[in-house]
Amino acid sequence: MTSEHNARLTALRATLKARGLDGFAIPRADEHLGEYVPKSAERLEFVTGFTGSAGLAIVLAERAAVFSDGRYTLQLEQQTDPAVWERLHITETKPEDWLAQHAAGMAIGYDPWLLSADTLARFASTKMVPTASNPVDEIWTSRPAPPQGPAVPHPEAFTGESSAAKRARLAATLREAGQDAAILSDPAALAWLFNIRGTDVAFTPVALGFALLFADATAALFMPGAKLPPETRAFLGPDVALAEREALPEALAALSGKTVRYDPASMPVWFKTTLEAAGAKIADGPDPVALPRALKNATEQAGARAAHHRDGLAMVRFLAWLAHAAPTGGETEMSAAAKLLAERSQGQNFRGESFPAISGAGKHGAIIHYGVTPESNRAIKPNEVYLIDSGGQYLDGTTDITRTIWTGPGAAPDAVRDHVTRVLAGHIALAQMVFPEGVAGAHLDAFARAALWQAGLDYDHGTGHGVGAYLSVHEGPAGISRAAKPVALQPGMILSNEPGFYLPGAYGIRLENLVLVQPAEFAPQKRKFLRFETLTLAPFDRALIEAALLTAPALEWLNAYHARVFAELGPELEPGVRAWLAGATAKI
Repeated sequence: MTSEHNARLTALRATLKARGLDGFAIPRADEHLGEYVPKSAERLEFVTGFTGSAGLAIVLAERAAVFSDGRYTLQLEQQTDPAVWERLHITETKPEDWLAQHAAGMAIGYDPWLLSADTLARFASTKMVPTASNPVDEIWTSRPAPPQGPAVPHPEAFTGESSAAKRARLAATLREAGQDAAILSDPAALAWLFNIRGTDVAFTPVALGFALLFADATAALFMPGAKLPPETRAFLGPDVALAEREALPEALAALSGKTVRYDPASMPVWFKTTLEAAGAKIADGPDPVALPRALKNATEQAGARAAHHRDGLAMVRFLAWLAHAAPTGGETEMSAAAKLLAERSQGQNFRGESFPAISGAGKHGAIIHYGVTPESNRAIKPNEVYLIDSGGQYLDGTTDITRTIWTGPGAAPDAVRDHVTRVLAGHIALAQMVFPEGVAGAHLDAFARAALWQAGLDYDHGTGHGVGAYLSVHEGPAGISRAAKPVALQPGMILSNEPGFYLPGAYGIRLENLVLVQPAEFAPQKRKFLRFETLTLAPFDRALIEAALLTAPALEWLNAYHARVFAELGPELEPGVRAWLAGATAKI
């Protein structure tokens, strides 16, 4: 937190006073309520200095608090001033409880574009006042302009289904539910439904906009005309009406008397209040795109395998390089991340990283979502733990992988090997799961933690998140965590498998592969079961594995996985890298 941030907080308080507000809520969100936002929407960072991807600040006249989850506990401490901000764990101290305690009877402003209806409902005991404009923007004189990158067609060779066919499928579900239209506010929903991609948000290939899907399979897309070149307009076809965002109020007003599907969990409350004012009947329900998008078709599944194959080649080349470079102490967190990006960029269909690489050496690895900067950049020292969590965006798939490496040349301490192997045991336990249809990710989370729990250890994040098809690396509706909504896992879903362990001030451990939900065949089979197909191809560091801690089936899985990595990647690697991989995947 700099003096500049303190000055911004002072200016914001003056603005709130002038508006007759006692406080204001600042979520880390844009009008689409997604995880990744453009620079023009980084209001939380502008006011607090906190750069995490999830958080909320509440500013009162005499005190202020900033909330985030367990991924960012250490980051909050590093980036915000304790003399100004109370830094709070959002599940241990809920913002609504903090407000009820410290702002009873006060008028707290909020931007109705930046909170969902469900989120706003949690503040029912507080006098929440919608603002016509965001007061942060009033003091943010250097605010970047909204992005204006073009929306471009994403060919059916990658999507496996035309936009018209997708709209027809979803329109049928609207008709079955007696609904006339559905709101779409998630740019990833637009990307999937209309088979378009964009560059408006770093690391996630979406074009920002809104849409209405109608029960007759037509649609209206609200996006700046400058973002829709002639090629895209022709691609979208005559059944997709195009309009500027400013046309949204009029379009919603035209839905008077109609039944409109609205997701109170993921869409701005502005839509709800505007529809209510128009006299529309609101049908609460999940975003109709979310589940169909998560169920990858055969083309998308094949694309994911191809993308992970190329990504695996890049990872193995990087790991082979690191095995020689790390013990010298001549590399840094930034140089290692740059090397991995350079390897990935050689792959066919590569379009960029799927998120900023988390490159954490030593104690930085214990910061779960650590983001290296020139100021924090640390040398990767010999004989320490190095964590690298990274991914790629390819036209045919999105990847996300984490490996934890011992930098050598000496042997890893027994305690480190114990911790890593327990994390690996949890990873393998989840990878081997066979489970009946209807089981949700929350039901499987404990299997990934059991080996850690037996030693009194745990980790403060979910075990798995959904992953898109050349879309967001964090995709709903399914996840694997105690906090995940009970969404049943279904064939075609791609999720991460990433247990971890973090020792603050010392090191972090995370081992992540992506897995694809597939049918599990049994004979005779009276009930349908599912299993995971592992997509990611890269070895786990043998220097950190204590084989005696693994069960015989777990060790068998590990050896089979390593054999598969070598068989699939080895023939395409240079002799030196292939020789390294042979050793890295040798039977334990």
